[in-house]
Amino acid sequence: MAKFRSVPDLWMIAAIIGILAIGIVMVYSASAVAAFHDYGDAYYYVKRQLVFAVLGVAAMFVTMNVDYPLWRKWAFPALLICFGLLLIVLVPGVGVVRGGARSWLGIGSFGIQPSEFMKLAMILFLARLLSERQNLMTLFTRGLLPPLAIMGTAFGLIMLQPDLGTGAVMIGASLLVIFVAGARISHLAGLGLLGLAGLGALIAAAPYRLQRITAFLDPWQDPLGAGYQSIQSLYAIGPGGLVGLGLGMSRQKYNYLPEPQTDFIFSILAEELGFIGGSLLLMLFLILIWRGMRTAITISDPFGSLLASGIVGIIAVQVLINIGVVIGLLPVTGITLPLVSYGGSSLTLLLTALGILLNLSRYSR
Repeated sequence: MAKFRSVPDLWMIAAIIGILAIGIVMVYSASAVAAFHDYGDAYYYVKRQLVFAVLGVAAMFVTMNVDYPLWRKWAFPALLICFGLLLIVLVPGVGVVRGGARSWLGIGSFGIQPSEFMKLAMILFLARLLSERQNLMTLFTRGLLPPLAIMGTAFGLIMLQPDLGTGAVMIGASLLVIFVAGARISHLAGLGLLGLAGLGALIAAAPYRLQRITAFLDPWQDPLGAGYQSIQSLYAIGPGGLVGLGLGMSRQKYNYLPEPQTDFIFSILAEELGFIGGSLLLMLFLILIWRGMRTAITISDPFGSLLASGIVGIIAVQVLINIGVVIGLLPVTGITLPLVSYGGSSLTLLLTALGILLNLSRYSR
């Protein structure tokens, strides 16, 4: 193991705080109109976001100062607990339905998404399992198939909710860990083809997914239905130009763009802060991903390296999908922008995971 370093990666900390600060400002700006209309309080969403941000930063500080080898011991129990939660959330009357998906556990307005916890638990499990079996990773049956079976089971339970976006992020980050662990590219390429076939079957099995694909190819075929979100997102981004309309001056947040504080918050940011504001946010994400991958490359412990790769993978895949959706390069999937979009359990959990990544940076060379 590399020599312990007393100070975590300061570049990473600066990027996290910068993204989180932009997120809090944009949650208020994007949600104020809807919050005042629905609750009579323009600060409704941002107050809740601030509470979870404070809890998340506190959790990040704790995990940043807890030596990461502790998580090796909790990898298997965490995975079992998350599998249990994924089963419980499917029980009618227990799981809470929001947005057409039975993805939540909770009472009233407070709730958690077990699928969000599964993303981190899966990364912890794979990091431990594959660090102990790296010599088998070039073998398909003994090395690659067991983790794929566990990933597939978790993905299947998430799809029963259904929540394709979160499942896609988990699969993407997990495959990155498997690749870093030494799996053969030929095996992964073959699985990629099978995955495309499976994705086609999932799309064909649910009419609303097929509508999203056709809307992605030509949103103007159904401008008031399946193509509505994509069109309104582009209507927000286009007028932003170079410097934007000004903070708080968005027009699309006046009930034109659905979910402006969650899935499409980057559209509002681009409308108000323009190309410069959007580029600044993406640059901060690139710094975070760069420093995270640097940690994964320079840490000598295989478990730590795989764990860092997985946490970075969660962020990178989620950013790519969210930005791809809002600019019209990907079909609408319902994925939030990490640290920026409104969301309680996802924000707190992601900051907790970033605390683990910061602790890992203490051990990097």
